[in-house]
Amino acid sequence: MAQSLQFLFQKIAHARNEQELRLHFMDAVGEYFGVQRWGISLLNQQSHLASVDICGMPDADSFVECYSNIGREVDPVLKYVVERHAPAHEELVLPAGGWKQSDLYLRCCRYYNHEHIMTGPIVGGGSLVGTVNFARIGDTPAFSHQDLVDLSALCLHISACLARVRTNSERFVLLDTRLTKRERQIAELVSQGLTNAEISAELWITKNSVKQALKRMFRKLDVVNRAQMVAHLQNYF
Repeated sequence: MAQSLQFLFQKIAHARNEQELRLHFMDAVGEYFGVQRWGISLLNQQSHLASVDICGMPDADSFVECYSNIGREVDPVLKYVVERHAPAHEELVLPAGGWKQSDLYLRCCRYYNHEHIMTGPIVGGGSLVGTVNFARIGDTPAFSHQDLVDLSALCLHISACLARVRTNSERFVLLDTRLTKRERQIAELVSQGLTNAEISAELWITKNSVKQALKRMFRKLDVVNRAQMVAHLQNYF
């Protein structure tokens, strides 16, 4: 039985980084939309393809190559998604009977038995930063208006999660430049509720070394006590 849309929202929201976001999407979404093949593509800051995950295709590399070389330039569904930042399927953007006559189908999709396709946008900073993609193969029904509505909602959650984990990733880089390796170890132990004495025993250093390190860390992070430091670093541990 397919999971609920709320289940998908929660699954996405619990991703702690970009890799987990991709894994959670791939694990949970196919059954809900009743598709045989699905995937997620993410772009980097230069709008170049950074990662592609595809499920259900034994010849995924061949399809990615074909689509990259031929399909992307003639994909009317992707064009709609890029222009409007809204999900679409072939029956929404093409006239009746137009799908089987389209360049995308004739030059790419028919070789992989993709009888119906649907794409949704992942957005950030006013730009498209990725897409989620679905295909139904063989004698299967076309995507419906309700599929588009559900995908639109799901894409909102994916976009929000990606923005969060990418921001956290940038903060981790900043944290790495501000705190030493030892200071990061101390910060993590403080976040776990350990006292200075317990931290000194855990790291095999003196209690005074812990005390002096915390003073330096407070200055670097612009906080005045342990509670503020833990609150400041709560997204890192």
